[in-house]
Amino acid sequence: MTVLVDIGNTNIVMSLCEGGRFLDTFRIHSDQNKTGDEYFVIFKTLLAQTGLDLSSVDRVALSSVVPNLTRAIVKILKRLFASDPLVVSHDVETGLVRDSIPIELGSDILCNLACAHGRYPDRDVLVADFGTALTLSVVDRNALVRGVAIAPGLITAVNSLFGNTAQLPQVELKLPTTALGRNSVDSIRSGIMYGYAGLVETMVSRIENELGSHLFVIATGGLSKTISPLVPRIDDIDGLHTLRGLKLISDLNTAQ
Repeated sequence: MTVLVDIGNTNIVMSLCEGGRFLDTFRIHSDQNKTGDEYFVIFKTLLAQTGLDLSSVDRVALSSVVPNLTRAIVKILKRLFASDPLVVSHDVETGLVRDSIPIELGSDILCNLACAHGRYPDRDVLVADFGTALTLSVVDRNALVRGVAIAPGLITAVNSLFGNTAQLPQVELKLPTTALGRNSVDSIRSGIMYGYAGLVETMVSRIENELGSHLFVIATGGLSKTISPLVPRIDDIDGLHTLRGLKLISDLNTAQ
């Protein structure tokens, strides 16, 4: 049994994986104000709900883009499973050409690209991750990381509007019915959803022109299913893509 933990800016995702099957997945709000003891109780309670025998866990892997939480969660995982978790970094085996990995590349993107190349080794792949930030990252068929484009995530953009304007409301993001809204909610929904769909389509086209190759496009992240009907260039939607990459990296480093 493998325990996978992905610490993001909005959520911490923990998943139990056996072989290639994801058995249980939990989301916890990322809160840097919580103490390690609080997180320990949360993790232990969630694991208890599954009926998991902690001694059956033989591997633990962690990806984190929140340095202030990394050390605390590592300690918790050691305490729970009595073993050191694999922490994704540029020093671990990923299946990608190490010299091509930008020094500032986040571990979540590293997991995304490792999974993309692992699943589609004969294609040039772009992963669009609709999270706190929208990241568009590319790995080619030679396992070379070609680069990343970053924009504010959809919810981040909506929250910015809500937080910085006096009369605009908080909006649930879902497919708009028209490009021109007749009220604030419909207007924001249209601008964000159609606007980001156009952003992704344009960026995919520009990146393809820059690289001179056709890209296979994978969408992941919380809003990938919501926006995908507006983005014809998306070839595959996988909400577990980052976790699959973390599992792949765990497998590669265990096999060494």
